[in-house]
Amino acid sequence: MAGPKSSSKSSSASSETSAAIATLWKSYLDETPDRLKFIDAFLSFIVLSGALQFMYCVLVTNYPFNAFLAGFASSVGQFVLTASLRAQVNPENRSEFKEVSPERAFADFALGSIVLHFFVFNFLG
Repeated sequence: MAGPKSSSKSSSASSETSAAIATLWKSYLDETPDRLKFIDAFLSFIVLSGALQFMYCVLVTNYPFNAFLAGFASSVGQFVLTASLRAQVNPENRSEFKEVSPERAFADFALGSIVLHFFVFNFLG
């Protein structure tokens, strides 16, 4: 008789998990400013791009290995820069970044991105 109890426990845990995820998603949509949602969408794109590059390297080929390293390092570096931008422009973090305006944060992000991609381009050879 252990079968029905374990399946009912797993279904209740599954429903609790899905309810928690639904609540989290609704809260994110209602309370997150559009500027941060846009940055989050870009972060998701960067993660997807890095994952696809890694899967291609593992499944197909890694022949120009420096090209893979440059592309993957570009994804990781851009993710770090974008996450930093998100932290600096988040209104809830205003007390942490008192002297950094959103415009200054974006200028730092843009300059960091240019420097990052300069090194990535040079690494390609």
